Amino acid sequence: MTASHFTGSTAEEPVLSSNVTPCALLSAADRQAEHSRFVQRVRRRYSAELPCLPAGEPARPSMQACLATLRERGLPMPAALRVLRQLVLERLVVLDCEQGVPLHVVTRAVTQLAELALDEACKLAWTYLDDLHGAPQFETPQGEKQRAQLWVIGMGKLGARELNVSSDIDLIYVYDQDGDTAGNAQGRNRISNHEYFGKAVKHIYNTVGETTEHGNVFRVDLALRPNGNSGPSAVSLGALEEYFLVQGREWERFAWLKSRVIAPATCLQDRTASALRGTVLPFVFRRYLDYSVFDALRTLHRQIRDHASKRAAGNPGRSNDVKLSRGGIREIEFTVQLLQVVRGGQFPELRTRPTLDALQRLCKAGLMPPATADALAAAYTFLRQVEHRIQYLDDQQTHVMPTRDDDLAWLAATLNYPDVCAFLHALDAHRELVAQEFDTLLGGSTQGNCTGKGCNAKNGASGRSAAEEMESVLPQLPAAFAARVGQWREHPRVLALREDTRARLVRLVQRTGAWLDEGRVTEEAALRMADWIEPLLRRESYLALLQERPSVHERLLRLLGAAKWPARYLIQHPGVIDELASQQLLTDRFDAAQFEAELEARRASLRSTGEDDEEALLNILRRAHHAEVFRTLARDLEKVLTVEQVADDLSALADSVLRTTARWCWARLKNRHRDEPSFAIIGYGKLGGKELGYGSDLDIVFVYEDEHENASEVYAAFVRKMINWLTVKTGEGDLFEIDTALRPNGNSGLLVTSFTAYANYQQRRGSNTAWTWEHQAMTRARFVLGAVSLAGHFDAVRENVITAERDAASLAAEIVAMRAKVRAAHPVRGAQFDVKHSPGGMVDVEFAMQYLVLLHSRVHPELRANTGNINLLRRAEGAGLLTPGMGEAAARAYRELRQIQHRARLDEAPTQVDQQEVQEASRAVLALWQHVLGRATAPA
Repeated sequence: MTASHFTGSTAEEPVLSSNVTPCALLSAADRQAEHSRFVQRVRRRYSAELPCLPAGEPARPSMQACLATLRERGLPMPAALRVLRQLVLERLVVLDCEQGVPLHVVTRAVTQLAELALDEACKLAWTYLDDLHGAPQFETPQGEKQRAQLWVIGMGKLGARELNVSSDIDLIYVYDQDGDTAGNAQGRNRISNHEYFGKAVKHIYNTVGETTEHGNVFRVDLALRPNGNSGPSAVSLGALEEYFLVQGREWERFAWLKSRVIAPATCLQDRTASALRGTVLPFVFRRYLDYSVFDALRTLHRQIRDHASKRAAGNPGRSNDVKLSRGGIREIEFTVQLLQVVRGGQFPELRTRPTLDALQRLCKAGLMPPATADALAAAYTFLRQVEHRIQYLDDQQTHVMPTRDDDLAWLAATLNYPDVCAFLHALDAHRELVAQEFDTLLGGSTQGNCTGKGCNAKNGASGRSAAEEMESVLPQLPAAFAARVGQWREHPRVLALREDTRARLVRLVQRTGAWLDEGRVTEEAALRMADWIEPLLRRESYLALLQERPSVHERLLRLLGAAKWPARYLIQHPGVIDELASQQLLTDRFDAAQFEAELEARRASLRSTGEDDEEALLNILRRAHHAEVFRTLARDLEKVLTVEQVADDLSALADSVLRTTARWCWARLKNRHRDEPSFAIIGYGKLGGKELGYGSDLDIVFVYEDEHENASEVYAAFVRKMINWLTVKTGEGDLFEIDTALRPNGNSGLLVTSFTAYANYQQRRGSNTAWTWEHQAMTRARFVLGAVSLAGHFDAVRENVITAERDAASLAAEIVAMRAKVRAAHPVRGAQFDVKHSPGGMVDVEFAMQYLVLLHSRVHPELRANTGNINLLRRAEGAGLLTPGMGEAAARAYRELRQIQHRARLDEAPTQVDQQEVQEASRAVLALWQHVLGRATAPA
């Protein structure tokens, strides 16, 4: 998001008269509200009415009180509303310019005025039309007649509660049900609901928008409705949904982003208007990351700039439009809304209407640097305050800087600048920053940085179709890549693409070919990208993402060229490639607290709109987990992380997912009997030892400590729900495979057991007790999550188990026998060396270390901590249990074998290598085995 420097256009400098002295010092006298011609008019005409508005900041209660007073003075409602507007705006000029209240005080007051006026207008319309035609009705499935509702939807700044002081209001009218009216008192004059609500729209306009001797309350614009000015003034909810599906255009998604039902108040109070969400949200926010909107926004913005340029032709002053000119308010709004629309489908915490709030959310989500968000927020606040002062002058809907010297001086003074020169300098600085950020985001050319051979002009500039462009670029590609891409010429998925989407695909091929020619990427990477992208061709947003973000395209190719498994992971979870755009990707590590806080924020956002059903929660868990795995994978392949750090981060991620799943499942458990569950998850194996790899399953045991009479049934239901949440496949995939075989009595035992029974089993109290191999597993067990009291209890049980007095010979015999069983289950054929299972492999290290811990931790407490095999080997050597250098040599060997295994799995290659490659490592492991367990039997 960091912008590059741009040189400002001198054509956009404020137009001043030739005799102005812009740096003359200003005083408090220059900031009086009386300078506004609008204020002068109001004070002359409505001097008797001004006291009707209670002192202080105008708010809905004080406006209602003023409205009641005006009505008592004999003004009809439409006239009273118009006078109220004059009084409110006069008060706001005083508060803003003389007292310097924050921006939100002004925008909130104007928004509440609009909401009040429209609510009163609705009441008048219903009273008039019900008397004439009867109430609009529909029949429920039960055969009952109910009143149909009309919702007044505020768009743009009205929807976002950030309305201008002299703004018009963009409205859309939607009614919930078709049907007919009940008829008047005589049962006559029945009309369709559609006709009724069409008449209601006209009546509301007459109340609010018609110009009278008192002006209007607000100018009303219905151009954003379906089909624009050619469409009906009011549409049914069903017709709106069909319009979105069939005709809805990309720019309309930006318009509906800020939509909000604002009247009548009864629909907000009884929440019937919430039915609109199910139609609007899927239209605005798509399920996948949606970079296809970039081109739509470029087109819309180009049209706005062209329109502004035409208006400014012959009138240079119009080029100083603080809303529409380069670096204006609109570009801030577009910047924010673009990031929201692209990401909001997957990240519901970004769904908010107010611009300043959205900036903070984008920053919190890591989509915008804090400095950029703060700078854009400051620019937005400044430009909106300038806009208000421009409108205060004459109560005109204009955003063009004034040219009169005294008006410019008043603007500067009311914004606390010492002179006009300082004010204009600040204006230019803010607009330049905004323009830079906007240009950086949209990136100018959609071609990216394809500069090598095969890179033609933008689509259409050459006059050839996408198919012809593809044909022309094939001879310039390396043979294997050309053959792979050539298959697309007759591929059904490619033939089914729209021409503009095929053009995107051609440009990606051209750019990839250019990078191959320059040696920036490998042909193997290009082939894997072709394999990856082919199944995704119908999801056009991925093509758009790679086209819009050349840095993501190049990182993707590097990652695909590094190993095979990432390509498979990306095919399963293509949405994660957007993570490659992050500047922090290679510098940050997994942060559990931040990860869980973001998940909670997403759940809260879904709950606020009633979307927090189980499927939605399952999907946001999966998306978050897959994205974090991919971040770790990218850091791994770029060699930012060691194998141990990868395992640490994947294990910490699993812990976080388990914690979040437990919280959410318990909250949704119908038969829960307490606020927090008194249970714990014990991790074994790779999870317990913090050695998880990509795709590892989780070995876990569930225990509880609860005296409630139904505790066993409650926790059994809880654990079943958790396992289902973790393992079920949704449209976003799954999370983990869960293995609970290490619970007491294995697969024949209870899925969740009381902690007392677990402790007795492990400590061999009673007739049903753990086997030695289960105590081997206990050396790598750890408390993952649960009640704090259980953490201490588990640590005590684990210590008791691993420090119990044991016979060395018996223990050695049992561990060697178990090692033989494991080897028999994983035979190694041929002369190759299996880094895990061959004699001298990783399993020998693990079994030898488990023997040392179970036999010697009673006397050597430094062996009790679950710190991993490498650390424990060094501790064992330090305790004198291994000969000098043996522990360190075995630790180096274990790390080397883990690295070979890790790389082989990433490349989907066998973990069996030539014996000579690992000769030194295997010798170190065999020496360890011989020293520790050799007297019982040799590993080979």
